Amino acid sequence: MAVSRIPSISRRVLLAAPLAALAAPALAARGKVVTILGDSITAGYGLAAGAALPAQLHLALERLGAANVVRGAGVSGDTSGDGAKRMDFSIAPDTAVVVVALGGNDLLQGIDPKITRANLERILTRLKQRHMGVILAGIGAPPELGRGYARDFNAVFSGLSKAHGVTLYPNLMAGVDRNPGLKQNDGIHPNAAGVLVIAKALAPVVAKALAARP
Repeated sequence: MAVSRIPSISRRVLLAAPLAALAAPALAARGKVVTILGDSITAGYGLAAGAALPAQLHLALERLGAANVVRGAGVSGDTSGDGAKRMDFSIAPDTAVVVVALGGNDLLQGIDPKITRANLERILTRLKQRHMGVILAGIGAPPELGRGYARDFNAVFSGLSKAHGVTLYPNLMAGVDRNPGLKQNDGIHPNAAGVLVIAKALAPVVAKALAARP
């Protein structure tokens, strides 16, 4: 979700690169690799690294008995279009499952849902070509934005899930969205307690996807 914009795609890529480009062999030996392609929620805006979603999802998966490595490929401010531009660089070849968690900034910027759908479709098509498992995480559009827009935006994720045969996680912020106590002072980003809620709910879905990978 947007807090600050990064002026060029090259700078976005540099920010996303360190985790995505970690040396594969040593990490993969600890378990199958999950990469979260996303925005500031994935990047852990306002949180220590250990409290951010990648770290907490890793721990939640371990508690379920799923050996794993979780890499955060999130950049604050990224839209679905930004993610589509950098996905090949940000997602290392040894990734077993990709959680696509983009669209929050499209929502905040009022981007036409048709554009969001086209960008996400490009991502899903490319991940299929790379033979990676996919979980598509939606973001629930509040009706305050206009019921027509909210309906069309929310339909993007369910429609793509059916069209591409990928697992849908309907709302990444489920359980956090309407709870101020689980958000930072900006009213947008989850705090450490909110991340725990997200990680705990998302982990079983990711664990199932990992189990299905060779």
